[in-house]
Amino acid sequence: MNWFKQQLANVVGTEEPEYGPSAVQPVTKQEVPYSILSKDDLRWKAMDHTNVETETFYFYADDGTTAMAQVIYSNVGGIHTTAQFNSKIFNYEGPGKHLWCSDPLKDYGFDEPKTSFYAENVALEMNEAGDTYTIKSARNDSCIVNLTVKRDAPGFQLGKDGTTYFGIDHNNPWGSMRHAFWPRCTVTGTMQTPTKTYKLEGKATYIYALQGMKPHHLANRWNFANVHTKDYSAVLMEYTTPASYGKTTVGVGGIAKDGELICIGECTAEHLTSMRETPHDWPEPRTILWKWSGEKDGKSVQAEVKGNLPARSDRVDVLAHLPGFVKSFIGHATGLKPHIFQQYLSDDQLELKVKVGDEGELSEPGKVFTEATFIS
Repeated sequence: MNWFKQQLANVVGTEEPEYGPSAVQPVTKQEVPYSILSKDDLRWKAMDHTNVETETFYFYADDGTTAMAQVIYSNVGGIHTTAQFNSKIFNYEGPGKHLWCSDPLKDYGFDEPKTSFYAENVALEMNEAGDTYTIKSARNDSCIVNLTVKRDAPGFQLGKDGTTYFGIDHNNPWGSMRHAFWPRCTVTGTMQTPTKTYKLEGKATYIYALQGMKPHHLANRWNFANVHTKDYSAVLMEYTTPASYGKTTVGVGGIAKDGELICIGECTAEHLTSMRETPHDWPEPRTILWKWSGEKDGKSVQAEVKGNLPARSDRVDVLAHLPGFVKSFIGHATGLKPHIFQQYLSDDQLELKVKVGDEGELSEPGKVFTEATFIS
C-alpha cells in the first residue's frame, strides 16, 4: 500500500505514506555547524527532476519603501521547465494596496558557470567577485526593475551544504531542501511604475532556495523573518514537514554585522498568540517569538525578537499568484489551501536583542518583514 501511495504521490502530488522522522536528515544535525558561501555555492542547479529553485531579494529603503524581487526556475516531472519573474512593492497605492507583478519568462537560461540567469527582458547577474547581483527586468511595464545588491557581510549556509535530505535510504535520498543566505546587503537603483519611480537605497537580504521535490511534500508550514537594525541584520527560515516525515521542524538562520557574522545556527519561530480567520481557517499570528542561537569565537550567542505584529499587510493565495507549475504539483492533492500571511514593520516597533557570551545584552529596534505560510 505504501508503494502504491508513493507512486500516486509522485504522479499527481497526493499525500505520501508516513515514513516518520527517521526519513529526514536535518541540516542542523550535520557535523559541520555552518559554512561560508563561495561564488560556486550560488550556482543554479537546474536539476532534471521535479524541483523549485529560487533567488529572492528583499529590499528595505531608507525612505520606508519595502519591496521584493524573485526569479523562480522549476521543473515538473523531469519533462517540463518554467521560469517566472516576480516583483512586489508594498503599499503602492496606500495601506494594504500593493503592486504585484508575476510574469512567465521566455528564452531563459544561464551563463556558463550558472551564476547568472537570463531571459527575454530579464537579467539576474552575479559579478566576477561574487559579492554583487544586478537585477534588471523590463518584462512588465507596470514594474521596471534596475537594482544592484551588494553583500556587506559574509554569506552562509548551515552544515557543509545547507541541505536537509529526505528519504528512508540515507545514502540515496529522494528529496532535499536547501537554503543559503546573504543576510546583510545594501541595495541601490530603481523600481519604476507608470506613475512613480521608486529610488531604493537602503538594506537588503538575499536568499537562495532549492526545494528538491514537490514543495507540499517537503513542508506544510513555513515561518520567515527578516530584521534590519542600525548595526545588525537577522534572517530566519523555519519549516515543518507533513506527517509523512513526522511533522519534523527545521529552523535555520543567522545574524550579521557589516563585515562579519555574529550568530549562525538553529532558529525557532513561535506564534504566542494567533487570530483564526473564518474564510480560510488559518491561524494568523499576532504575537511572535523568534530565537537565534549559535557560537562566535567560542562564545555562546543568543538572540531574539518578541512582540506584537502589526495589522496584516497582505494575505496571498499561493495558487492565485504563483506560476502554473504549482497547480500541476498540487492540483489533485487533498486538504491543500495554501496561503501566506505577510506582515512588515518599518517604524522600529520590534527590537532585536543580542547577547554574546557574558557580555551585556544589546537591543536595537529595526525594520521587520515576516511571512507565515500555511499549506495543508
